[in-house]
Amino acid sequence: MRRRLLRALGRAALVLLALGALLSGVVWWLNVRGEEPLDAAAAVRATPAVPAAEQVARGAYLARAGNCMGCHTVPGGAAYAGGRGVPTPFGTVYAPNLTPDVATGIGTWSAAEFWRALHNGRARDGRLLYPAFPYPNYTRITRADADAIHAYLRSLPAVVRANTPNTLAWPFDQQAALAVWRALYFRPAQTVPEPNRSAEWNRGAYLVEGLGHCNACHASRNALGATPGPLDLAGGLIPVQNWYAPSLTSPAEAGVAGWDTQAIVDLLKTGVASPGGTPVAVAGPMGEVVGGSTQYLSEPDLRAMAAYLKALVPTVPARSQPVAARSTAAVDGPGAKLYEQQCAQCHGEHGEGVPGIYAALAGNRAVMLRTPANLVHLVLEGGFAPATEGNPRPFGMPPMATVLSDDDVAQLLTYIRGSWGNDAAPVSALEVRRYRGAR
Repeated sequence: MRRRLLRALGRAALVLLALGALLSGVVWWLNVRGEEPLDAAAAVRATPAVPAAEQVARGAYLARAGNCMGCHTVPGGAAYAGGRGVPTPFGTVYAPNLTPDVATGIGTWSAAEFWRALHNGRARDGRLLYPAFPYPNYTRITRADADAIHAYLRSLPAVVRANTPNTLAWPFDQQAALAVWRALYFRPAQTVPEPNRSAEWNRGAYLVEGLGHCNACHASRNALGATPGPLDLAGGLIPVQNWYAPSLTSPAEAGVAGWDTQAIVDLLKTGVASPGGTPVAVAGPMGEVVGGSTQYLSEPDLRAMAAYLKALVPTVPARSQPVAARSTAAVDGPGAKLYEQQCAQCHGEHGEGVPGIYAALAGNRAVMLRTPANLVHLVLEGGFAPATEGNPRPFGMPPMATVLSDDDVAQLLTYIRGSWGNDAAPVSALEVRRYRGAR
C-alpha cells in the first residue's frame, strides 16, 4: 500500500513538473515572440556615429509628441537624466537616464537595442521592462521613428546620473512575475493603416494609440494593472494619483464627437477651448500633457488627432451610483453657504462663470463625472491650466486644503453637482478623505 502511494505521488510529481516545464515554455515563447535576433556587433555598425541633422530634429519632435521628458526628467533636473518616480499600486518605478552617458545612460545603446526596448519592452541587457514605461503603446511606433528618437537622445549632453532602483513589493519585483504578466497582457504590434480611412485619420490613430499613449491614462485597469487593450479609451482612475481620466468615447464625459475640429485643436494646443461657446480648460495630469507635449505638435498632427477622436464610437457609461432625490438641506444647507463664500465671486451666483476666464459650473460635464475625484483635487489643490504660447497667463483658482474640512468639501461639491440643472451623485466626506491624500 505504501509503495503504491509513493508511486502515485511520484507520478503526480512528474506530471506537475512536466506541466510546470510546459507552462514555463509557453511563458518564455510569449515573451520572445515578435523579437528579431539581435547581433550586437552588427547593430552597433548599423548605428551611424553622427546622425543626420534632419533625423535629430525629427526625433526631438517625436520625443515631444510622446512626452518622454515628462517621465524621464526630475522637476528642476537635467533633461532626460531620469530619476522621476512613477507610482503604481505595486511600488514605484523610476525612469532611467536617457542621456548618452556611457556609464549611466544609453551611450552604449545601438538603434536596434533602443528599438527593441520600444517595440518589445526589453532592455539592452535582456531584462524585461516594466509597463510603467508604456511599451504596450510604443510597440506601435515605426522603426524609422524609433531610430529618429534614438538619434535625438544621442545628441543630448551626457549627464552622469546613476539610475534609481525601483521599489516594488515582492513578487512584483521579480522578472518571472513580469514575464507572466507580459504573457497575459502584452503582444508586440505594429501600425497597419486602415485602408477605408483617410490618411489624416490614420495619422491620428498612430499618434493617439501609439506615440501619444493616451490610453495609459484614459482606460480602466484590472487588479494586475493591465488595461483592456491599447485601443480602450473609455476612461479610468489613474492609479495612486487618483485623478480620473474621463472617457474619450462618451459625450457625457470627454468625448469630442460633437465638437468642431478647431475646438479640439485649440484644447490640445493651448489648454483652453470654447466648443459651442462653452469655455473648457484642462487641469491636473492632462495639464502636464498639454504643457509638455501637445502644445508643441504641428497643426496637421493636431488636426489628425482631432479627426481620430471625433470618429470614436460614442458610448454612454453607466452611473457609478443612482442619484437619490436631494433634500432641501443638501441644496440650501451648508454647501450653498460655502459656495456663496468661497466660489460665487468667480463662478457666479448661478454657476454661470465668466466667459474666457472662470469656468461655468452649471451644465459642466466635468462637474458631473461619475467619480468626484477631479473635483476634490481641484478644490483642495487648486486648479490651473498649463501656460502655453496660446494662453501664456491662464487664470486659476487657489487651493483650499487648509481652509475646508472633508465635510465642508463634501457639502460644497454635493451642492455644485446638484444645482442649476446639474444632476450628479452627492459626495461623501469619506470620498473626500480618500482623494485628499492622493498625489
